[in-house]
Amino acid sequence: MNIPNALTLFRITLIPLYLWVFFSPFPFHIEIAFGILVLAGITDMLDGYIARKYKLITTLGTMLDPLADKLMMLAAISSFYMSERISLWAALFFFLRDIGMILFSALFHFRGKKTVPANVFGKVTTVLFYLVFTLVMFRHPYGEETLWVVISFSFVTSAIYLTKIRLLNRIG
Repeated sequence: MNIPNALTLFRITLIPLYLWVFFSPFPFHIEIAFGILVLAGITDMLDGYIARKYKLITTLGTMLDPLADKLMMLAAISSFYMSERISLWAALFFFLRDIGMILFSALFHFRGKKTVPANVFGKVTTVLFYLVFTLVMFRHPYGEETLWVVISFSFVTSAIYLTKIRLLNRIG
């Protein structure tokens, strides 16, 4: 187990902690949950940086890292919906996109098809989601509207990603 994979597994353990804190009756529970979400984002950037810089990229890491990202984001969106910070439609469109990406990635992987590593569009989308989560979490008046913009952008970036995978497998 290398450091990037350990960070990814740590990020996965943050998911139930985030949910527990978010829905707890403690004072400042939203601020603490936000800190956990920020920590997850930092570990996401850190594990990728370390893996690339020190050539520690593994098959396990390439599968677990995006899964950890998606699971954390699904947990955040679920908490936002359950606490009435976003509408059912926003949550459903987010879930549709993320679960679709998980299923398509798994399908390609288990069929022995090549996949492409995360590209700049995917990384920008992740950063945008973390930024808009700040607005939603603290009930900014335009939080959900901004979330819709990022959800729309994420569908575009997903289409680009899936097109690259199809082209790579057609050529290969």
